[in-house]
Amino acid sequence: RALEYASNELKNDRNIVMEAIKHDDDALRYASNELQNDRNIVLEAVKQNGEALRYASNELQNDRNIVLEAVKNYGDALRCTSNELKNDRNIVMEAIKHDDDALRYASN
Repeated sequence: RALEYASNELKNDRNIVMEAIKHDDDALRYASNELQNDRNIVLEAVKQNGEALRYASNELQNDRNIVLEAVKNYGDALRCTSNELKNDRNIVMEAIKHDDDALRYASN
């Protein structure tokens, strides 16, 4: 959780944030808004911990590839995405492989 206490300048430093993500599943939460909208940073974060999707920008929460990576290790990440992706068969199937309760977040 070191990033939580870092300066705003460090929270906006790509290299610092990328390194923090490798060591702290919750690091994306404390990254700058700019880096929460950085595709590479968010992709690395959700690969480490799918729950990190909730800290990604709205735009990236609706990016099919990022959501797919997130649900691969945390099915409930499905709740953080658009109705369109909640209705995507491949994403829903991947989510319920890892957590059958994730089906409750699928689009009706």
